[in-house]
Amino acid sequence: QVQLVESGGGSVQTGGSLRLSCAASGRTFSGYTMAWFRQGLGKEREFVGSIRWSGGVTYLADSVRSRFTISRDKSKNTLDLQMNSLKPEDTAVYYCAAAFGVNLVFRVNEYAYWGQGTQVTVSS
Repeated sequence: QVQLVESGGGSVQTGGSLRLSCAASGRTFSGYTMAWFRQGLGKEREFVGSIRWSGGVTYLADSVRSRFTISRDKSKNTLDLQMNSLKPEDTAVYYCAAAFGVNLVFRVNEYAYWGQGTQVTVSS
């Protein structure tokens, strides 16, 4: 069974950085798309970025493209999100997600597997 476990969340000041990690296990992820989503309090779950596990093709939401970097380490089965120049509006629970054969990477319903989330809080 696929398991996704996020880590690395915390509380930082505006302009600070955090690196989130997602430990993936349960199967070989070739053909999968991995993604980060976030959900602020009282808000809908929002796409942050995605990466094709095998080829490494990435896509980032416009709101984070110049500040965040998504990557994966195939040998360690980890998905990472480097977040720089953090803003209060980045405050949310960040979720790791995965699915096979994803077409529209920004759609929540495309993803079959989800982690429990890790809290990121950015104070002004």
